[in-house]
Amino acid sequence: HIPMAIYSPQVEKTFFVYGGTTGPDRKYLLCMAGCYDHKTGMLQRPVVVHDKGVDGVIDPHDNPTIQIDRNGYIWVFVAGRGNTRPGIRYRSTNPYDISSFEYVNESIMAYPQVHYDPHKGFFLFFTRYDGKRRTFFQTSEDGVNWTERQPIASIMEPGESMSGHYQVTGYDGKKLMCSFNRHPNGQCDARTNIYYIQSEDWGKTWTNAAGEKVELPVTREEGPALVRNFRKDGRNCYIKDINVDAEGNPVILYLTSDNHLTGPDGGKRSWEVARWNGKE
Repeated sequence: HIPMAIYSPQVEKTFFVYGGTTGPDRKYLLCMAGCYDHKTGMLQRPVVVHDKGVDGVIDPHDNPTIQIDRNGYIWVFVAGRGNTRPGIRYRSTNPYDISSFEYVNESIMAYPQVHYDPHKGFFLFFTRYDGKRRTFFQTSEDGVNWTERQPIASIMEPGESMSGHYQVTGYDGKKLMCSFNRHPNGQCDARTNIYYIQSEDWGKTWTNAAGEKVELPVTREEGPALVRNFRKDGRNCYIKDINVDAEGNPVILYLTSDNHLTGPDGGKRSWEVARWNGKE
């Protein structure tokens, strides 16, 4: 879920979201919004943007993400796991104010990762549980009217009948960045590999870090988007974060492991980064 906090230099406040509950002993998901004032050092009383608990939802997969538009309105993207619970978009009633929110619209939207450009609007990366898990993107100038969803990846090698992917995305003000792994035949416990694509024209065309064109959706394990094939090494791969260095080159933080198990049975874990140095 990206981002969970956004800073506004206009009012020197950080707006953030999280999953709350009605009590320490209750499983009950409230999609909350809060605000920290850097000038006063005070927190505003948090508000409930969406009450998932009334529908019996206790799943933190439904946690929200947040953005702020050019006019100062706070947007909350409430996730919906699977294709049975829709994702829901809310907008603050007033600019730079979390006191109240208004319902805007909804769509299938798991793991929402929303980026904003003051000249272009919203860019939303998200997941649908189609063929296990497939990654998509949509854009919107105003948050109300959205383009048709565009697929990012659906890798299926010969003999496989399902695909699966998790993605981590970023925007540095110039290029959109997306790094994803693959779940062989849809098996998320076997997630592996690192792929990377970027776009400098708001999703019209995509390339790898070297500028080589990448056609979407990515459908094969090997290809220009592949950064590292961990499946051949028998390693799982969990992508954690993406950023850029001082030269604007992408850096991907990830974790590898022997398998999906927790504790000692999971074997050796290794924190690593994959960085583009301008050549490789």
